[in-house]
Amino acid sequence: QVQLVESGGGLVQAGGSLRLSCTASGSIFGIVIMGWYRQAPGKQRDLVATIDNSGTTRYADAVKGRFTISRDNAKNTVYLQMSSLKPDDTAIYLCNVLRLGQFYWGQGTQVTVSS
Repeated sequence: QVQLVESGGGLVQAGGSLRLSCTASGSIFGIVIMGWYRQAPGKQRDLVATIDNSGTTRYADAVKGRFTISRDNAKNTVYLQMSSLKPDDTAIYLCNVLRLGQFYWGQGTQVTVSS
């Protein structure tokens, strides 16, 4: 089992920045991809960004150029630096990892962007 704990969410004005963190613990050997998804009220869960063991990143079109995902393997932590935030970025942000063919999810952290 993998446990994921997110932090860093909050309330920010449009144009502001936030950094999310997610630390994995437990059976972490074999994690190949770490990433972030988000879910706004009444909407489906969408990919935000992922990063694999080689450092290759992938972003949703909606966040390209504004968000940066990074990873500290020594700390088993993935970060999401969010800049130029928009009200449309308001959602619960969930950490996700892929390990040995299984996905694990964090509880999520709320990000609210006011206009």
